[in-house]
Amino acid sequence: MAQPNHLRRIRFWLAIFITGLVISGITAFPLQTELNWLITSLHSDALRPIAQFTHLLPWIERVNEGLDVTYARFPFLAYGTDWLAFAHLVIAIAFIGPYLDPVRNKWVISFGLISCAGVLPLALIAGHVRGIPLPWRLIDCSFGIFGSMPLLLCRRSIFALEHQTSQAVQVAHPV
Repeated sequence: MAQPNHLRRIRFWLAIFITGLVISGITAFPLQTELNWLITSLHSDALRPIAQFTHLLPWIERVNEGLDVTYARFPFLAYGTDWLAFAHLVIAIAFIGPYLDPVRNKWVISFGLISCAGVLPLALIAGHVRGIPLPWRLIDCSFGIFGSMPLLLCRRSIFALEHQTSQAVQVAHPV
């Protein structure tokens, strides 16, 4: 019976995770432009009823107004989200280690899982303190939950790969 290809599975899930971090990072740079596009979309005939029913439209308009006012008067504050974007890209780079050598770099997977767990209290506590509506905080929590899923699958496959490798070594070099 053929052994499952654990390395291929690990690399697949890490590629998904890395891609998510890169997309999150890149999209943190042009916040004003993205919000303007989103508002235009939410005002379309197709999306407007849903956006109003879910209270998404007023919230996104409020966020956009906050950015417009802040960036007009204090444009240097956008530098903070530039660093947020950069941090996502740097964290994505860290996951190249387990992509190349998962067993040796399995600690990075643990780091990622701890970070994903940390999203929940940050979103719920800091979001509350900053006046972020609960539904939006729950969406933020979902990043930690959904981010942990590929990492948990990777961890399981890394342990299986580690076990498979140790068995192969024992067969090749019996004591």
